Amino acid sequence: MLAPGLDLVVLTYNEEVNLDQCLRSARGLVSNIFIVDSGSIDQTVEIAHQHGAYVVTHEFTNQAEQFNWALDNLPIQSEWVLRLDADEYLSPELQNEIASTLAQLPPAVSGLYLNRRMMFMGRWIRYGGYYPIWLLRLFRRGKARSEQAEMDEHLVLLEGRSLKLHHDFIHDDHKGLSDWARKHEAYAARQARVLQRMQQKSQTDGITPRLLGNQTERKRWLKQNLYGRSPLFFRAFIYFGYRYFLRLGFLDGVPGLIYHFLQGCWYSFYVDAKVYESRLSDDYQVVSKQPAGKSVNAPH
Repeated sequence: MLAPGLDLVVLTYNEEVNLDQCLRSARGLVSNIFIVDSGSIDQTVEIAHQHGAYVVTHEFTNQAEQFNWALDNLPIQSEWVLRLDADEYLSPELQNEIASTLAQLPPAVSGLYLNRRMMFMGRWIRYGGYYPIWLLRLFRRGKARSEQAEMDEHLVLLEGRSLKLHHDFIHDDHKGLSDWARKHEAYAARQARVLQRMQQKSQTDGITPRLLGNQTERKRWLKQNLYGRSPLFFRAFIYFGYRYFLRLGFLDGVPGLIYHFLQGCWYSFYVDAKVYESRLSDDYQVVSKQPAGKSVNAPH
């Protein structure tokens, strides 16, 4: 069922194992598919062309800048824009719900929040605080942008009000565990910078942390005011325990144990190691700039 005036935007880099499922899930729903590729060396671009996509190549800095560049430079003409990652796809139920909903929305509604279902090693990760996760992914053209965040960026509605749809879109990365680890190793340095900057300002760009706000605002507040101020390394184990035991992550089976430990503990610990490494580097630079024969703590 073709939705009235809907275009799809997907950012890609070496996504040949995921992209086909993503684009097939939007077949018959969207009018146009736009791919912004970061220089893939696999079959990503060929797969995109097979689906009739409009493909451009643009150098990647981060997700937020790449998506905002897409909004500013792609020839999007439809009234509505759908944003998906290459390792995400629409459930058939959500596809039908989008088509029927867009046909009857009042002009005052500018955005739709979709519920993400996380799949890992073939298992739906339902616990540990990972479901439901509401994300703004569908919006009227010109009515939303990505906040300028280096990590964990979210789309922010610029005007109008939003609604939530009932059915899920699915995150299911088929690249495997080794790729997952490499990707999160790359994320760690950026996440470390984010945590360090959180101590220097009261809010992030676009989304104001609020304990009593919506799901995204509440998580941002907890990350900034609770997790960000907790002791290095110790907080990684506390966070894993919170997710795995208090939020019932153990009910996700063996895939859940792997996911909650790697994402909640190993990754968090590695981020803290990067924070610690950065502090050592800063201390070394302070010491190295001291005049010869003087100590940093030398009395005047």
